[in-house]
Amino acid sequence: MRGAISSMQQEITAAQEGKRRKYEEEEKQKQKELEEREQMMWQTSVPAQQSWGKQQKEGLQVETEGSILQWYWQLQDAAEQCVAAFSDIGNCKGNTEVKKIKTNLQKAATIPVSQISSVSGSQLREVFDKINNLLSGKPVQTEGQTVWVTQHPQGLEFVCYKLAEKFVRHGEGEVSFHHDSAFPIAAVLSGIWELHPRVGDIFLAHLHKKCPYSVPFYPARKEGTSMEEYQRMLGYEVHDSKVEEPDHFLKRMSGMIRLYAAIIQLRWPYGSGQGAHPHGLSYGWRWLAQMLNLEPLADVTAVLLLDFLEVCGNALMRQYGIQFWKIMLFIQKSYIPRIEAVTSSGQMGCLSRLKTFVQKCLQAEEIPLPKGILTPSFWRT
Repeated sequence: MRGAISSMQQEITAAQEGKRRKYEEEEKQKQKELEEREQMMWQTSVPAQQSWGKQQKEGLQVETEGSILQWYWQLQDAAEQCVAAFSDIGNCKGNTEVKKIKTNLQKAATIPVSQISSVSGSQLREVFDKINNLLSGKPVQTEGQTVWVTQHPQGLEFVCYKLAEKFVRHGEGEVSFHHDSAFPIAAVLSGIWELHPRVGDIFLAHLHKKCPYSVPFYPARKEGTSMEEYQRMLGYEVHDSKVEEPDHFLKRMSGMIRLYAAIIQLRWPYGSGQGAHPHGLSYGWRWLAQMLNLEPLADVTAVLLLDFLEVCGNALMRQYGIQFWKIMLFIQKSYIPRIEAVTSSGQMGCLSRLKTFVQKCLQAEEIPLPKGILTPSFWRT
């Protein structure tokens, strides 16, 4: 009897020991998989695992990743198809009635965007409703005229294009001078984008063409391309063979990057909130990773990297945690020296501001909230 009991106890102990070992092995495997995922995520995000000497030897990319370039060209094709889809409205010089419809539709699309401000949440909702109603086919009032997109078979395509174009112009104009304005504009646009994805795609196409660094994409000059045309590809405004001043160029690029950085972290508070953000933080993470995988450009890279981090850094920090801090450390230790290597003594201002921002954030282990962010109390006004 005692022998039988002893044998049973040994079997139970062995079974328990077997379960314990199995549990420990499973836990070790889970931890290993977690570490491998983190390692893979970091390696594919930025070249932080390479030594600085190896980076100098091999260099970073000079071209944007293939999949991102493909996305860029798909959006450009979509914009061209949109233009072709409203050709009758676009070329209506001889038709007075169509010309009047075109004028009214353009006003109905663009005037509300000009009215976006941070005066109050209720005012912003009124602007949103005007734009949403227009895109939804409902009649809207514009300068005493009743307008709706179904007045012309090509009306909706025309409005989508002009609306997206206006949002980008607001970024290079309004936001470049008043940084805080990025947030109310982004809030409205993100809500419209969620309900009307076509507008979002055309917006991105316009943004990328005006500011290729929002891809990010550094266009190469091809054989046979004139210098004037190449400067336009880089985002410069060229009028009568005269190129805009670098300071003005950087200011416009800054405004568009700030608007983009605001869009990817904001959602319209009155939306359904059921689906994913139409262009959320994962796109911001991808932009930052790709930017840091490209060889830096003098002035441009430092300015836009600082703009992006000031506006979106806090949101990325909260979303990606330790992986984000690895990126910040990479910027400080490896990428800033690369920017310094291509920056002349007269262009150090922007780079100094970037260095100070990154250093302060790493010391504080915190990215400050961006100035002008819309708080929950704003939407109650």
